[in-house]
Amino acid sequence: MIIDVHSHCHQPEHWGREHEDHWQGSYGGEPYPVVTPESYDRVMQEAGVDVAVVFGLAASQAGVRTPNAFVADFVSTMRTPAIPFCSIDPLDDDWRDQLDEAIELGFQGVKLYPVLSLFDPLAPEFDEFYTTLQSNGMVALWHMGATPSPIGRLAVSQPMMIDEVARRHPDLTQVMAHMGHPWQRDTNVVLRKNRRVFADVSGVPSRPMDAFFALVGAQEWRTVDKLVFGSDYPLWTPAQAIANLRSIAQFRAGNLPFVADDTVEQIIHCDALQMLELSDPRVTDPIDAHSSNPRSTT
Repeated sequence: MIIDVHSHCHQPEHWGREHEDHWQGSYGGEPYPVVTPESYDRVMQEAGVDVAVVFGLAASQAGVRTPNAFVADFVSTMRTPAIPFCSIDPLDDDWRDQLDEAIELGFQGVKLYPVLSLFDPLAPEFDEFYTTLQSNGMVALWHMGATPSPIGRLAVSQPMMIDEVARRHPDLTQVMAHMGHPWQRDTNVVLRKNRRVFADVSGVPSRPMDAFFALVGAQEWRTVDKLVFGSDYPLWTPAQAIANLRSIAQFRAGNLPFVADDTVEQIIHCDALQMLELSDPRVTDPIDAHSSNPRSTT
């Protein structure tokens, strides 16, 4: 089984000017690709992905926004079993309305982007937001770590932030994307102590030495069982992400520690649905799973 917990369906226009102005140069100068349900199905099938978690982005101060309805429509058109997550900027005055809409649409989680939204996850004003997520069984998936954007606020994008959120809300399921790169060592110690905090490995093997230390660290801190697979499609296809992860297990340097093959395979094939307590769209309609207004499937 392969569950891809980190993939993006947002379109170039959802970026506003942010990608062209601040990201394009860091990613080879190419414009952001157009993704379709058909391209999703093709790359997921190529890699043998059983279920994909699909979301966009929201960061109001950066002019970035993927409408919840767009994600719901996108997922409903895919053949690949998929779980929609919404994207919400909790600095928006209407975040409650956005979250109500997402719950009504049956979304199972929310993608948060503090580094571009410029919100401080530890500010007490957001405790209501976290409590609402938890009470509705929704996962908080954080972009955690670096950004190429000069407007980004790195101070609010570090794994230790999530430790404090978890101390206040220990039953809220949280996922730190990208293992919090480049602060993966901090990520491992946060994972070790917080029962409902996990991390995905999306983008991690794109920087092989960082990935090597991150995964060796996970072995030494015994947090491999808190890591879940994510591709970061369309930046990488799931097949590319899997191949890149496996390549890290080939590193050898004398008698130094190394990343075990079993570590990589455990991450690729972990049951992220069970770990994150997500409803399986192969059993339930992905939009009905948490919805208060189920759709007909006849």
